[in-house]
Amino acid sequence: MSILLIAVIALGIGGGAGYFAQNYLSRKKEEGAAIKADKVVEDAKSEAKDILLSAKDKAVRALSEIKKEEQLRRKQLDKMEERLERTEEGLNRKDREVRQEWDNVKRKVQDVEKIKEEVKNLRQEELEKLKKITKLSPQKAKELLFKSVEKEYEEDVKEQLANLEKGKKESLDNKAREIMTLAIQRYAAGHVVDHSTSTVSIGSDELKGRIIGREGRNINTIERLTGAEIIVDDTPQAIVVSAFDPIRREIAKQALERLVEDGRIHPARIEETIKEVKQDINKRITEAGEAAMYEVGVTGLDPRLVKLLGRLRYRTSYGQNILLHSIEVSHLAGALAAELGLDVNLSKKAGLLHDIGKAIDREVQGTHVEIGINILKKFGLSDKVIDAMKSHHGDYPHSSPEATLVASADAISAARPGARRDSVENYLKRIEEIEDIAKTFEEVDKAYAIQAGREVRVFVSPEKISDLESVKLARSIAGKIEENLKYPGEIKVVIIRETRVTEYAR
Repeated sequence: MSILLIAVIALGIGGGAGYFAQNYLSRKKEEGAAIKADKVVEDAKSEAKDILLSAKDKAVRALSEIKKEEQLRRKQLDKMEERLERTEEGLNRKDREVRQEWDNVKRKVQDVEKIKEEVKNLRQEELEKLKKITKLSPQKAKELLFKSVEKEYEEDVKEQLANLEKGKKESLDNKAREIMTLAIQRYAAGHVVDHSTSTVSIGSDELKGRIIGREGRNINTIERLTGAEIIVDDTPQAIVVSAFDPIRREIAKQALERLVEDGRIHPARIEETIKEVKQDINKRITEAGEAAMYEVGVTGLDPRLVKLLGRLRYRTSYGQNILLHSIEVSHLAGALAAELGLDVNLSKKAGLLHDIGKAIDREVQGTHVEIGINILKKFGLSDKVIDAMKSHHGDYPHSSPEATLVASADAISAARPGARRDSVENYLKRIEEIEDIAKTFEEVDKAYAIQAGREVRVFVSPEKISDLESVKLARSIAGKIEENLKYPGEIKVVIIRETRVTEYAR
């Protein structure tokens, strides 16, 4: 019992001690937590104070920088405002000066108008006085005055005109000669004069009878199928083929050569051979057109136009092969265009096609220029090419510098020595036409064409014309020759005015 009591007492004492110990520990914990909380609060207040001080410092520094930048901007604005004020002041000053100058100009214009009016009035008064004194109209008085001045200063005017013309002509001639020489040097080809007849060599004269055939049936077949004339005469071992159409003549010549080589000469074989030759000639025509086109560097032409171009291989003018002439004109026009800084491709194309109308001028009515224009339009050539080629004979005005170059190249190619041959009848006709043109002027006594028609010497009456008027007459004659004649190169007009005075001493 006592033990139980002791245990209860001990248990009570232990529980009370535990209670008081736990209570004591709890208060200690609360006191520590309070202390820690106070410390945290103090630290937070200290940190907040530091942050506030740092923020205030940053704000002060930022405000200071803003004030400095504001001061700088204000200074810049002040300077800009000052410059604007100075600029405005300068503009106002210039505006005042311009207005003042404009007023001065208006006053001067008014003064000039007044002076012009005064001069007009004075001139009218002088004319009225002259009319009263001389009883002449203004036009008549002007003519008399000009004649008087012209007669008084005739020698001076003549000398000045001669000097100006000589200087200008020498300068232009030298430059033109230089350009022409360079162009011709770049393309210099030989010339072979074509004829209207061809000769076919045969092994023996016995073949002549076989070519003629029984009752002439063989030769008649050849002439009918080719359109050429076969001349069998006493020329040993040769037969002559004659035709103005070079293609027909070439077909007949080659057909005869093949027949002679083959030995079988009868109408059926003749027809077969001529058919083969025609096909071969057509092939050669196309090849000739393509070769000419590529030689001068022209591309993009219609194949049918190329074939027409190849036909010029068998076409001649005064003995000059037209295809070779066209190639030469193309090269010369291109070289001249390069020297003068013009369109080289346009000049070459127009030069190559300038005589394209001659390919079919025996089959179509019209001049070869008109036919050529229609051909080029048909095959879609540009207007620039057509304009450049159509004026090479002066039928149309030169609408572009390239047109002038093509005409010049055509004249150079035609006038080169050996390029063409002329018949005696044509030569005499041209000489006579030159002399007749010169004689149409009433001041002319005699006129003689010399130097193969390259020069015409004109004798005038000294009583009818003065030296100064001789210059005008030379120009008039030259202009009329240019209008009425077609000729290669140039014709020199020389006026001869001679005064002879005879006196006898007795």
